[in-house]
Amino acid sequence: MTQKGLNYDTKILVAWGESISGNKKITEWLMKNGYSELGLFHFALRNEDRSRKWLLDNKSSHLLALINGIEGNRDALKWLKDHQFELLFKMALVGDGHEDVYEELNKTGFKLFAMLAKKMNQVKQEIEEQNNDIHRISRD
Repeated sequence: MTQKGLNYDTKILVAWGESISGNKKITEWLMKNGYSELGLFHFALRNEDRSRKWLLDNKSSHLLALINGIEGNRDALKWLKDHQFELLFKMALVGDGHEDVYEELNKTGFKLFAMLAKKMNQVKQEIEEQNNDIHRISRD
């Protein structure tokens, strides 16, 4: 399995993980130092439309497909597979809660990517909890 679409130095991938977890300073650093796609991923993962459009328009559609795959979009998962983004496909499955794929990534030498996908899953779970919180639902 290749790292197609995620060919970054390990330090950058670790910084991306921090950004995914909500570290604003790291997110800003990524955006100012040539990794805008990874910094904007933070916002796109949290459903920010402008960031999603930027990823689509700036040769980072594979990252948008990852997000859509995490959200259970079958077309996005198919697109990742059809375009040989096997690692991103598996990360999307982990992000959507597939523990068996998480274990597979851990066992096959892709621990960092498994951890990144778990962080994405945590964000997804937080968003779902907020969306289902009766105290946040508008009465209009």
